Amino acid sequence: MKRSGFKPRNTPMARGTGFKRKEPKPFALADRKTLERHTAMRRRVKRVTVAEGKRFIDACRGEECYLRVSGICQAFGWGNETVVPCHSNQSRHGKAGALKAEHRFTVPGCAACHTYIDQGNAPRAEKFGIWDRAYERWEPVRARKLGIELQEAA
Repeated sequence: MKRSGFKPRNTPMARGTGFKRKEPKPFALADRKTLERHTAMRRRVKRVTVAEGKRFIDACRGEECYLRVSGICQAFGWGNETVVPCHSNQSRHGKAGALKAEHRFTVPGCAACHTYIDQGNAPRAEKFGIWDRAYERWEPVRARKLGIELQEAA
């Protein structure tokens, strides 16, 4: 550095980034609201675990098809190996995007009826009606099977 025309710096941050570090300033009111909103978004609602919802799914085993779509149903009146728990496709039951509805909103249905409800070309209102009627028939049976008291709608 002797021969260069530059003089050495006499500042304490000679080899740093060249930027002074600033003291963090206190949050303004708008910043606090933003921080609270982000913190709230990070908190997740406790979801039903597999173990908690498994009993609702297990209750569907060995049952007849409750969906009973006319002209399509294959397992009416007896237990069939194609009967599986069919989750609701309605947003009021927790269905959204790739999320399934809660496990308590399941109805036993044969493979053909399940396919019709999930992928059929019928109007959505018709599918919801079929599922709702099936749930009305299934809910008291499931309650007896699991020993659950039904909540009366007020």
